[in-house]
Amino acid sequence: MTSHAQSAPTANATAPRLNLSKHLGNALFKGVCGLIFLFLLLPTVIVMPASFSATQYLSFPPSQWSLRWYVAYFQDPEWIAATLFSLKVAGLTTVAAVVLGTMGALALMRGRMPLKGAMRAVVLAPMIVPHIVIAVAMYMVYMKWNLLGSLTGFVLAHTVVCVPFVVINVSAGLQKMDPSLEMAAASLGANRLRAFRHVTLPLLGPSMATSAAFAFITSLDEAVISYFLSSSTEKTLTRKMFEDIDFDLSPTIAVVSTLIIVVSVLLMGTIEGLRARAARRAKV
Repeated sequence: MTSHAQSAPTANATAPRLNLSKHLGNALFKGVCGLIFLFLLLPTVIVMPASFSATQYLSFPPSQWSLRWYVAYFQDPEWIAATLFSLKVAGLTTVAAVVLGTMGALALMRGRMPLKGAMRAVVLAPMIVPHIVIAVAMYMVYMKWNLLGSLTGFVLAHTVVCVPFVVINVSAGLQKMDPSLEMAAASLGANRLRAFRHVTLPLLGPSMATSAAFAFITSLDEAVISYFLSSSTEKTLTRKMFEDIDFDLSPTIAVVSTLIIVVSVLLMGTIEGLRARAARRAKV
């Protein structure tokens, strides 16, 4: 009886200590996550106010506020030409990457082929290999093929970089998909193409939309490969930004950075809204 009476107070005294340790651990974890988030968000917090500076140079915080450099950006034919070229490259790259990446994901997830693991590694390699290595290799090949500075060359290069994002997203969508739905379509007389069009493709819609967003943003933001492949006449927005950093460090660079951030946030927000809407419909 005495031993039981002594153990009860000991257990009661240990419980508050465990709760305190748990709360301290949670607080420390949240604090570290908050610091990491702040570190990642800090460049955005700095560059956006700098784009509204009225001075001739980049400054934070701006001493005077103005839309002067936004007007200068939209009135500069070189900046507009680079922007339109980047948007064209990103658009075509998105289409090519989504088509090829979806086909690759279907082959890797549903196909029966030898060396599937090696093929997956090759497809995903551009996510691991440094872009400077890819850029040098493509520069050497493009010199022989006369593709430097061409729209075709940019689209091919950016597609190589963007396809892995599509493969990963579409593969995740295929893993969540119930294979019995395709089997049911086949049992009702649908061939593979018809089952893909009416069953698989609609179910993969959210994954493909997410893949398209990632591909577009990746192509628009790609700098290293674009720097190597650009010419004096055809250059992307990122190449133009590099040139201005070297020769004319004006707040126009902050303006372009802000516009890219806004486009990326709006695109990802739209995709997330569509995914949430699809999830609500699936529950109904």
